[in-house]
Amino acid sequence: MKEGRNYLFLMAVIVVALNLRPFIAAIGPLADDIRYTTALSHHGIAMLTLIPMALMGCVAFVGPALLRTGEMRGILLAALICITAGTLMRLVVTTGSALLITAAIIGLGVAAVQALFPAIIKQRFPDRFANIMGLYSAMLLAGGALGAQLSPVVVQLTGKWQAGLGIFAFTGIIATILIWLVLPHYSASVSAKKFTGVFKRPRSWLLMVTFGLVNGGYSSIIAWLAPYYQEAGWSATATGSLLAVMALCQAIAALIMPAFAKGGSKDRRPWLWVALAMQFAGFAGFAFAPNHAPFLYVGLVGAGLGGCFSLLLVVALEHMPDPLQAGALSAVMQGGGFLLAALPPLIVSVLHEQTGSFSTGWKWHMISIVIVGILIKRLNPEHYEDAILLFSDS
Repeated sequence: MKEGRNYLFLMAVIVVALNLRPFIAAIGPLADDIRYTTALSHHGIAMLTLIPMALMGCVAFVGPALLRTGEMRGILLAALICITAGTLMRLVVTTGSALLITAAIIGLGVAAVQALFPAIIKQRFPDRFANIMGLYSAMLLAGGALGAQLSPVVVQLTGKWQAGLGIFAFTGIIATILIWLVLPHYSASVSAKKFTGVFKRPRSWLLMVTFGLVNGGYSSIIAWLAPYYQEAGWSATATGSLLAVMALCQAIAALIMPAFAKGGSKDRRPWLWVALAMQFAGFAGFAFAPNHAPFLYVGLVGAGLGGCFSLLLVVALEHMPDPLQAGALSAVMQGGGFLLAALPPLIVSVLHEQTGSFSTGWKWHMISIVIVGILIKRLNPEHYEDAILLFSDS
């Protein structure tokens, strides 16, 4: 019976994660249609990514407090209802301001899910959490592939970009039902220690900056890769395929890299450096030879982003054995990280206006990758013990 509930919970992990990226990934391929109808500027389109990313950051900062309430089931259900309702609203929006409001509503729900779910996974699967986090990350990123590929197809069939954005409400409904069925009420008594001292430790800031710079590459790609190639004459469907390939490679790397990295040593840094090297090569291709092998570039960037995303979540959770404390550190990492990741689409937009090309933005991300590579050197597992006292400081 327990094994059956575990399988049902894994199904819930998959479906919940699939809800967390389509609402962002679907924007890029439909950007021209949205701008034409709503009169949103390039900066306005960037805000459709910036607003939810900023909310992911802000809500993640209160993740430790949410974990202590012991009401994770209720919060998750409310968050999934938020995602579903915001997505349904997109079926009828006609103005840029209304679309921005839906981005905020969906982003709020996604933020709450991301703040709580890693702790729930570690609590449910204490001995296998790295593999389950790989599955969660893979499905989260696969949701991006679904959004990028399906939205232009739906627009072609219906003639309405609103339908291309609103179609994803069905996964929100399924996720809400599954969480209602399989997630029990968790108690805050699992960990009586206070979640304090988070910002007193350099390790927290290191994780935040590293996670933010990596995910900044993702947010820029989602916002501007499709318009970049549409300026070169590509159709919305073709650019959607580019983003779908990227997200598929993200999902595959997010699933397999934690499993590969698990063998032998707990040192994840070599795999993180491999993932960063792939990102660097892909961004270099976009910047210097965009039409030479675009699907190779998106594959490299996608695999690199997916591997880094999944491994960094695992690294944060590995710093301490207690699920809620580890989840709190993960939430704080995501909080600062997503706030930082909200800025690059706007930075790339500004660079585009100043230079007339997106190439400068891709070069800026190459520099960010080098910085992350230097920071990751400090993520030595031999020093994780220093972070164990992170939440017991008074």
